[in-house]
Amino acid sequence: MGTTQLETVPEPKYWHLKTVLSDALDSEFAVGEILPNERELAARFGVARATLRQALEQLELEGRLQRRRGVGTTVAPPRVGVAVDPARHTWPGAPGDDWQPLDATETETVPAAVARLLETAPGDRLHIVRRSRVTDGRPVAAELLYVPSALVPGCSEVAALGAPARARAVLNALQGKELEGQDRTVELGSARAEDAKQLDRLPGAPVLVVTTRYVSGGRTAAVAVSTYRADTCRLTFGESDAGALLAG
Repeated sequence: MGTTQLETVPEPKYWHLKTVLSDALDSEFAVGEILPNERELAARFGVARATLRQALEQLELEGRLQRRRGVGTTVAPPRVGVAVDPARHTWPGAPGDDWQPLDATETETVPAAVARLLETAPGDRLHIVRRSRVTDGRPVAAELLYVPSALVPGCSEVAALGAPARARAVLNALQGKELEGQDRTVELGSARAEDAKQLDRLPGAPVLVVTTRYVSGGRTAAVAVSTYRADTCRLTFGESDAGALLAG
C-alpha cells in the first residue's frame, strides 16, 4: 500500500514541545512545584505562547500538570486509584458506599440524555441527589443522582428536611427496591461550573464522566452522572486492581 496522506503530515509543533516539557518535568521539577510563567517558558523553548498553551493543555489532560486558582500551573502528583466497581450490584447509599450525600432537590427539569434513560414524560418530577467523593483528603468526584419522585414516598416530608437528610431520605427509599442490574459508560468531558467549584478545578477542565443506569422492575429506576477529575483519578473496574484501566 502507498503512503497515506496522514503519514506525510509532520508532527505538530506543540506535540513535540509536549514531549520536551514532559522530560523537563521528570528531571527538573518536583511534585507540587510551580512552573515559570508562560512568557518565561515560551522564551526558554523558543516557541510562540499559543504553541506553549497547547502543549500545557495536553499535559494537563494527561494528568501531568494542574492549574490551581490563585497559584498557577503546578506539577501534578501521581493519579489516585478510584474504584468504580460494577460487580458490587448495590444501590447508591448502601453500606460501604464512600460517597458523601450533600443535598437533594425536586425538579421537572433534567438533561435530555437523563430523561431518555429514565423514559420520563413532560411534567414528571424527579429528585436530584448531589453527592461528593473524597480520597486522601482531596475531592475527586462530584455526582448527580436522578431518581423519579414516584419511587420516593412522602415527598413533602422529604422537602422539609435539612440538606444532607433530604439526600439520605431519597437514598434510603432506593434501598427498599429490588436492584436487578446496572450498567456504566465512561467518556471524557469538560467540567461544568458547579462541578468545577466542587472539585477545585477551573470550568472547562478535563473530567471523566461515568454514567450509571440502575434497573429495577424491568426499567431504569435511577441514573447517576459522576464527574471525576481526569488529572488526578485512575479509575479501576472489577474486584481488584488487576483489571485496572488507566483513564484520562
